[in-house]
Order: sequence, then structure tokens, then C-alpha cells
Amino acid sequence: MKRVFVSGCYDLLHSGHVEFFRQAAEYGDLYVGIGSDKTIEGYKHHKTVYSEQERLFMVKSIRYVKDAYINAGSGIMDFIPTLDIVKPDVFVVNEDGGNEDKRKLCEERGIQYVVLQRTPQEGLTARSSTDLKKTESQIPTRLDLAGTWIDQPYVSQYAPGWAITISLEPTFEIRERCGLSTSTRNMIKKIWPYSLPNMNPEMLAKLVFCFENDPERSDGIISGAQDSIGICIPGLCRHYYDNRFWPEKIETCQDEVVLSWLESHLAMIPMEPRRPGCSVVEGKDITEPKVKALAKAADDCWAAIMKKDLQAFAAAYKASFDAQVAMFPAMIQGSVPNYINEYKDKVLAYKMPGAGGGGYLACVVKDAETFAKEHKEAIRLTIRRPGL
Repeated sequence: MKRVFVSGCYDLLHSGHVEFFRQAAEYGDLYVGIGSDKTIEGYKHHKTVYSEQERLFMVKSIRYVKDAYINAGSGIMDFIPTLDIVKPDVFVVNEDGGNEDKRKLCEERGIQYVVLQRTPQEGLTARSSTDLKKTESQIPTRLDLAGTWIDQPYVSQYAPGWAITISLEPTFEIRERCGLSTSTRNMIKKIWPYSLPNMNPEMLAKLVFCFENDPERSDGIISGAQDSIGICIPGLCRHYYDNRFWPEKIETCQDEVVLSWLESHLAMIPMEPRRPGCSVVEGKDITEPKVKALAKAADDCWAAIMKKDLQAFAAAYKASFDAQVAMFPAMIQGSVPNYINEYKDKVLAYKMPGAGGGGYLACVVKDAETFAKEHKEAIRLTIRRPGL
């Protein structure tokens, strides 16, 4: 009999998992790797509903399972030590659980790699852990890393440049008027209340941009495209603006190593929300040298991220924020200076998301896990991966 291996968290065990096990067991004796509590908390930044021992007990109790183990590794490939124990002939994943790293690993080890479609048992409703968690909207948000304001033609008319964003899973309370694109997110929820539709992310971003910027909009404000792009396109993304509202080109990075590296060096500190009625564009001073400084900082920021160079990333991150504030000094107002003074010596760099004026300090730190332990108010971030 062939030995078959599958791996996952199985925190909210449901009929979809059982049917997946049943289908996988058709290939031979089924062995299951289960993500540890530590791995799940480190990777998804939230505690499990059930402890690893409870999950191990439940999975072992399913009749299609020959045996199960708690994975001793970490991250998305935490199952490798279990793979060494089981030595399977077949590795089975579902359609949204596979990736190229798993496929290559199986090729290197001579393991058959099987991708199953997510189908429910006949007569049952399709289930997923994500659906079961939908007591509130799972619409992502976004954090801009560099180049903010370049998506407005009244800025990019002086010099073209990139804006850099990451799409974030809503693993924390997303407060209004705090720079995380809640206005765009709320517009999305009018159409899709709980989750984004499964379609081309760039096309989805353009649909959201057009929906939010209705020509009948009475306030005359055009929301920058970096909001819809940052929310709708998963992973790390940069978009190039040249005196137009929609970017000329969009580039993405879905490299797991890069995304995990970013997550390990980013944290947010909640501040007071932007005050009602305040304007961050009053007193703006936009000049060609200042816009060129903003564009250069975004170029440097992307290059540093690609190299995973922490010091260069922090320097470019700070330079981008300095360029923003030079053009829009009202980004810093109210109680914001007090928060900056409190944290500036505790982090490598900081900025405010979006237009500023309050909300959060988004910080570059040496180690996000350590920083969060030392500062209980800090929020760790989970970058949304493709398929989620």
C-alpha cells in the first residue's frame, strides 16, 4: 500500500476537511501533518481555536487517517520534518493549498504530487475555514510602504514614480479614519460584504476604482488608485504613475521569502484617528525636486526589499515619509508628534499610512515578534497571499 501525505492547520475541523481526507486516502494509507500552535501564531499572527493536541486527537479519530503528527518545522513549509518521518509516495494538496515550492520539493524527492479540487461530499454544503470565520467581513486592507501621493496627477505631473503597497489580511480591528483605506474598503463591502470575488486582481482593482470614483460623486475628490490596487492585488505590489489616475504599469512580488521577511520587520502602533474636518492638503507645497525625492525613495525602497536589506529598507522608508511630509506638512498634526517622539528611538523607521493626520504609526523594526512582546499595543501584520 502506498503512503500518502497531507498537511494543514485543521483548526476549525469541518466536513470539507473530512472529504479531503477521504479523497486523499483513495491513493493509499493517509498520514497527516498538523501545524503547531507556535507555527500558526507565528505565521498567521493569531492564536488557534483548538490546541495542537486537540487537533491531533480529532484528526487521528477520523477513520480515513492512518496516523497524524504535529509538524516540527515552521512557516508555510513546516511539514518537512514530518515528511522525513513518513517518507510518502504521494503528496496531496487541495487546489488552494498547493504552491511551486511544494511541487519542486516533491520532484526532488520523487514523490507524486496530486492536486485535488475542493468538492463537498454529495448532499453537503461546501465548507472552508475561511467561510466559518466570516462573523465579520474578511475584505483585506492595505498598507502603503512608499510613494504615497504619487497616484494623484497633481503630484505625478511634476515627476513620474512608483507607489508601493501590501495587501493585508484583516487580522486586527481596522479602525475608520486611520489611513488604511477604510473608505475604499467600505465601498467594496457595498458590493461584496464578506470577501473579494475570485477574479483577476488587477481587473478587480480597476472595477473598485471606477465604482468608488463615480462621476456623480458630489465632493469632487478622486480617490487614488493605490487604495483599490493595494487592497485587491495580493502580496507586495508597486504601480507606476505618470500624470494619470490609473498607473501605466503594475508589478507584483509573491515570493514567500520576501513576504515573510517583510512581515518580520513591520509593526503598527495605534494612534488617535484623524480628527473630523481636518485637511491634510492645506498648506501643501508640491515642487519638482520634492516629487523626485519621493520617487527616488520608492525606487530605493523596492530595491532594498528585493535584496532583503533591512537598513536600506528603513532608510528608504524614512526618506519616502520625509518627502511626503515636505509636500504635505499637515500630515503631522494634533497628537501625532507625541506618538512620534515616544517611538522614534524604539524603531528603525516610521510613517503614517495613507494621507496621515492620525491613525497609526507604521514602523520598520528589527524583529516584529520581539517588538510586539515588548510593546503590547503593537499590531503585527499578515500580508495576504494569492488565493486568500
